[in-house]
Amino acid sequence: MRLLVFGSGIGSNFQAIHRSILKNELDAEVVAVISDVHDAAIIEYAKNNDIDTIVVDNSGKERHEYERLIIDNIHDLNYDLVILAGYMRILSSEFIRSLKMPILNIHPSILPSFPGLNAQKQAFEYGVKITGCTVHLVNEIVDGGKILAQRCVEVKNNDTVDSLSARILEQEHIIYTKTIREIIQGKITLNMQKI
Repeated sequence: MRLLVFGSGIGSNFQAIHRSILKNELDAEVVAVISDVHDAAIIEYAKNNDIDTIVVDNSGKERHEYERLIIDNIHDLNYDLVILAGYMRILSSEFIRSLKMPILNIHPSILPSFPGLNAQKQAFEYGVKITGCTVHLVNEIVDGGKILAQRCVEVKNNDTVDSLSARILEQEHIIYTKTIREIIQGKITLNMQKI
């Protein structure tokens, strides 16, 4: 399976996925990594691993103009699945439809609880005893697409937002790769009509 990866920051989930590919634990290939940040660590990692990179700066651009530039840049790429790995932009409905491929995202909470930014902090401040992470399909509702997989993380009495976030991230690395593997193996089917 050919993966197109979007990311804005460190890209630790992408790195976990890529390490699984290198170990032949995931039968996939990364076609390119796209970012809206020139000096993002995800771009540096991709370059260091001979993966094509595309940076589309969003400075001073309207949303539709920025998304059109991305479409223009990926027009000739052959990919089967889009992976969001810390991509800090909300995708428009038009952009989602124009990709014509499933888009996966991972979110650091048990959706539908705590969508949007700072989910770990939201969960911590709300006082939940269990939180976790969710792999879902992307649709026009932020963190509102069909849930594909979830993993729970206990909130411990001595947790801080940082310690909780770190434990959730460990589980993200496991569940995101596992979900992609199950898609490749046909254990999870992606019906685009239900996104």
